[in-house]
Amino acid sequence: MASSTQNGSADPSTEVSNLPDVVGINFGNSFASIAVFTKDGQAECIANEDGERQIACALSFFGEEMYIGSPAKAQLVKNSKNTIVGFRNHLGLKFSEISQSQSTTSAPIIQHPDIPDEPAYKVAILHPAPAPLPKSTTGTPAASSAPTPRSEPIPGERILTVSEVTTIFLKSLLQSAEDFLGKRVQGAVITVPPNFTDTQKDALEKAATDAGIKVYQLLEEPAAVAAVTTAEVWSSTLPADRTQLIVDVGSSSLSLSLLALREGLAHVLASTSLNSTGGDAIDAKLITFFATEFTKKTKTPLTVCSENPSTADARAEAKLRLAVEHTKRTVSASPGAATCSVESLKGGVDFTGTINRLRFDMLVRPIYDSIARSVSELLASANVDAHQVDEIVYVGGTTCLPGLDEHICLAGGFSDDINTPFSMGTVIGGGIGDPTTVLARGCALQAALIASLTDEDEELRKAFERGSELLEVNTISKTLGLVFPDDSGNEIGGTWIPLVPFGTTLPARRTATFDIGLSEESKRFAFELWEITESIQVEKIIPPKEETSDADDEEDEEEEDVEVKHKTITKESLLGAAEAEAALGIQVKGPSKDAGKWTTTVQATLVVTASGALELSVAEIGKDGVVVTVNVAAQQ
Repeated sequence: MASSTQNGSADPSTEVSNLPDVVGINFGNSFASIAVFTKDGQAECIANEDGERQIACALSFFGEEMYIGSPAKAQLVKNSKNTIVGFRNHLGLKFSEISQSQSTTSAPIIQHPDIPDEPAYKVAILHPAPAPLPKSTTGTPAASSAPTPRSEPIPGERILTVSEVTTIFLKSLLQSAEDFLGKRVQGAVITVPPNFTDTQKDALEKAATDAGIKVYQLLEEPAAVAAVTTAEVWSSTLPADRTQLIVDVGSSSLSLSLLALREGLAHVLASTSLNSTGGDAIDAKLITFFATEFTKKTKTPLTVCSENPSTADARAEAKLRLAVEHTKRTVSASPGAATCSVESLKGGVDFTGTINRLRFDMLVRPIYDSIARSVSELLASANVDAHQVDEIVYVGGTTCLPGLDEHICLAGGFSDDINTPFSMGTVIGGGIGDPTTVLARGCALQAALIASLTDEDEELRKAFERGSELLEVNTISKTLGLVFPDDSGNEIGGTWIPLVPFGTTLPARRTATFDIGLSEESKRFAFELWEITESIQVEKIIPPKEETSDADDEEDEEEEDVEVKHKTITKESLLGAAEAEAALGIQVKGPSKDAGKWTTTVQATLVVTASGALELSVAEIGKDGVVVTVNVAAQQ
């Protein structure tokens, strides 16, 4: 059995006027985003009250104030001990399960004083001063007729569990969505990482419910991508049957998923999650680079954690960490030089440094190499060659870097015509391929789809519930198709017509219409139903030598062989065969090599049941009724 990914392949825009107000929330460990399903049938990310579509997952307490998002993240410079970041990944975990190697740039996790083995954050706050006593109005003598002077705020501390922090943050996202829509949100779909356990999912769902959000579904991130990439606005120029690689680079993790997209349905072929490679590693490279530049220019020593944690300048590093985020965005958007400017970086000295895209790519080359190696290992585990991958989809702000796309395509051995958001031009200007918004938009599409279900769709609604048996399905392991024998002399022995590609979830029904050649004497034709294996054949060729001048007396260098890959198919199992006589047919006329031959147009329909039984029917176009039917019992 295999797990099939549910996605919004149905187009909810057809009933958009009847949809309730729903949102999609991408809840990452570093950033979050919100998307709504608009009246024109498109899912779009919205901005919060600060005008940000990428909302930092951060809370900060300063005096009587609480900051959320980017204003909170800015507090890491002067108020780091009261600023909470990176809390999503701690949801549902016990205190004993969390690594205690905490960062010195944010509030540390402590053991909750009242709840055993419960992680929490302790922050310093100011309690509001008590209200002054009113004047006496009863005639009773009072110590003074004047009100009691207002006292100063009282210093204190606040203990927050990870769940409470998450609830506060999600409530702010809900408020932003309702302010944008001007009405109450009816429900939401929220992303979860593929490696989240059931306990962590339960914790997230509880925190969202406590925030006032009606959770339609906790959608795994690859499924959110599939919801977007199978929608018409994305896939209109791509084949309906394709193999898709999802590269999701977070702040401190790398998630890879290989999906088989088959007529709008997605099935996970392989996936992996690593916690060693991410955007933080790139930030660390940039911070070290600019710290070195600062030292060279100003002769003022500046040490960061990556060099020597014991002597690190934490405040200066926090300033650089905030600045390099802008630098990365500039490198992603422009081929020119990107700047990193920090006011009073250390000792009152300002700093401005630059880095161009070439230098940047050279600097972070080890991270690119690590991601490319992980991609190759995933493909090898799934027994899929890079040339069999039709599309790469990127997720996360780090994947907006053009250099990463170029390195993955080259080092991974993908074909030159591989479809990526960069090759399709859908990243520029925050287009539909924008890696920073794709997850939120997928959740919005999924929320709209679930909300459009009526009471009559109760059985279908169960498919979106966690742990639903409807998600456990069989899939086709090898491609099924027809071979029409002819004298072409090719490796398959005739004309090959694929019907059901490998990775298709069952049950399945596929129809294809095509022309076939007929016997000149009797107008008969024959075909075979085969199970085949698709593979990649590597052929080494010697490139043609370039012409050289006769005056060149240097010895010719030995030409290196060049590897050329092309797709091949191999017959595995003959499942059935039949022949029939065509009632119709036309004779090819004109100067072509097929002149004088007879052909007809047929339509083949192959049905594969959930148990694996096959039913093939072939009908001639223009004639009522089926010409021939082939039945194959379920394969054991």
